[in-house]
Amino acid sequence: MLNFKQIEYLSSLQKYIIYPMKNILIIGAGKSSSALIKYLLDQSDKENLFITVGDISTKNADKIIGNHKNALAIVIDVFDKNQREIAIKKADIVISMLPARFHIEVAKDCISFGKHMVTASYISKEMKDLNKAAVKKGLVFMNEIGVDPGLDHMSAMKVIDRIKDDGAKLLLFESFTGGLVAPESDTNLWNYKFTWNPRNVVLAGQGGAAKFIQEGTYKYIPYHKLFRRTEFLKINGSGNFEAYANRDSLKYRNVYGLENIPTMYRGTIRKVGFSRAWNIFVQLGMTDDSYKIEDSENMTYRNFVNLFLAYSPSDSVELKLRSYLKIDQDDVMWEKLLELDLFSSKKKIHLKNATPAQMLQQILEDSWTLKEDDKDMIVMQHLFGYEINGKKQQIESSLVVIGENQTYTAMAKTVGLPVAIAALKILKGEIKTPGVQLPITKEVYEPILKELEAYGIKFTEKKTPYLGYNPNNVIG
Repeated sequence: MLNFKQIEYLSSLQKYIIYPMKNILIIGAGKSSSALIKYLLDQSDKENLFITVGDISTKNADKIIGNHKNALAIVIDVFDKNQREIAIKKADIVISMLPARFHIEVAKDCISFGKHMVTASYISKEMKDLNKAAVKKGLVFMNEIGVDPGLDHMSAMKVIDRIKDDGAKLLLFESFTGGLVAPESDTNLWNYKFTWNPRNVVLAGQGGAAKFIQEGTYKYIPYHKLFRRTEFLKINGSGNFEAYANRDSLKYRNVYGLENIPTMYRGTIRKVGFSRAWNIFVQLGMTDDSYKIEDSENMTYRNFVNLFLAYSPSDSVELKLRSYLKIDQDDVMWEKLLELDLFSSKKKIHLKNATPAQMLQQILEDSWTLKEDDKDMIVMQHLFGYEINGKKQQIESSLVVIGENQTYTAMAKTVGLPVAIAALKILKGEIKTPGVQLPITKEVYEPILKELEAYGIKFTEKKTPYLGYNPNNVIG
């Protein structure tokens, strides 16, 4: 493996090349980076690109890069200022695939050294504060350009702008996205496997009540009720689904130019029945990440479950749980718990000073990790209700993408390809409006959505009768 002095030396030789290569630095080579790296490698000869992939370990990057002549995997500790700065200085554009909380140090370096930046993460306050500096230096800082956020923004704005251009008035916007297991790899009772960061799945919905607006009335769902207030969906011939509300659907009213829309709701998709079973963990307190469990590393799965149940010298853990949550022994929810080996006295957690959420995550990863040939599935649906010439109409726009295997997942494809395409278009000057932004302008979403169609990422639209908010679709 090359060290940084060797990399710096090799990079310095580029000034002697007649046609110097454009340098793309990718920081972070996790699960969502495979399609991103492959796309850029495939474009590297035609576009004269050199791709450097930096991570704390080069194992995953080496696997994807192979022996490609236009790429290099290097070790970068994002907290090592010297390593980080050397790599960023040599880049023409930086793609950060790090966890969201680590973007800001990379972003500050990009401002200092005059480099464009792309991330798939939500725009944080700290990132937003860099907007003036980015604009002043003419730098594009593109954020929220993955799948959700990302594809949801672009596909929604494409239809919203068209409806507005026709002179119509928006009455309803509902948007749903889910990372699921594909039907052919759906082998458990939960109809679910992890296709992205398991921690985010376990902590989903926390940090405040879900809020949205329905027919002009603000609605709030507290966390302890979130998974019992779900909506039924049928999507593009792919089956029946349910969705629970995202934490804040209202913040995108201004972003999408829908300040006065009567109904706006954004939700997360799961297969029908998942949320009711997940609610067991919520009610027990297993998803809590605010405190640590004593002696967690020595606990069995059974010990962990028993933490949240009343003391009884005679009743079994199983009996106490069924009694507490009123679950019948022949209920499919009970079968789902048994499938996870939740009451095993042999399996141990092996996590020191862990929170309940961390312990639950490990238990679930034992059962819900994709196997090598498993395929995942991304499902997205938008509903647009509008009025034109006194008549109410509705458009349904939906997307279904199936992954290839454990490496080239639908999640990696729908996150990585928009990131990669945006980065290349910024590098080529085709996207040039500077500043900290998300992909909601025609300059950004039109060319990216068009190119994504060649990779099977294409939305299907159809007009349906205007239904408005249908209370019959809501559970609980």
